Amino acid sequence: MIKEVIVVEGRDDIAAVKRAVEAEVIAVGGFGINKQVIDRIKEAQRRQGVIVLTDPDFAGEKIRRIISKRVPDVKHAFIAREDGTKDGDVGVENASPEIILKALESAKAEEKVKREEFTTQDMVFFKLIGDQKAKERRQLLGKQLGIGYGNGNQFLSRLNNYGITKEEFVEAIKKLENIISTGE
Repeated sequence: MIKEVIVVEGRDDIAAVKRAVEAEVIAVGGFGINKQVIDRIKEAQRRQGVIVLTDPDFAGEKIRRIISKRVPDVKHAFIAREDGTKDGDVGVENASPEIILKALESAKAEEKVKREEFTTQDMVFFKLIGDQKAKERRQLLGKQLGIGYGNGNQFLSRLNNYGITKEEFVEAIKKLENIISTGE
């Protein structure tokens, strides 16, 4: 049972979430998020809290940004692109109940105070930018940390804005190195 109301993109996503957890779910219906839907999300946030779980694609990120801008303090849950892809289709509806549950349990709220815990130098040092395998490393690390995939700038912003600690980061880097070295 998840206390917060989960916000997804469409009806198929609602069905997938309901297979994973018992929770109230709101579908925004894509880019056309109207005032009534935003008002419902605001009311849900005020009463129970909200977790945004959108598709791991451009449209999902855009919808996530729209909601974040209009509804303060929502939490964000992410699924990895490979966990939400089936027959070339990318979406929450393709993720297994276990993946959805793990994403919801790892949901993170954006920090109100702008943090500068992580820098571009950290990104370079840990080969998250400026390396041939940087994209793959960000994908794996984003999955480990529950913050999803992003390009270098997005990833740095998520590290700083979702309250990731240095300790949590270092632990995830160790797991990442182990995954890469053992090929698991």
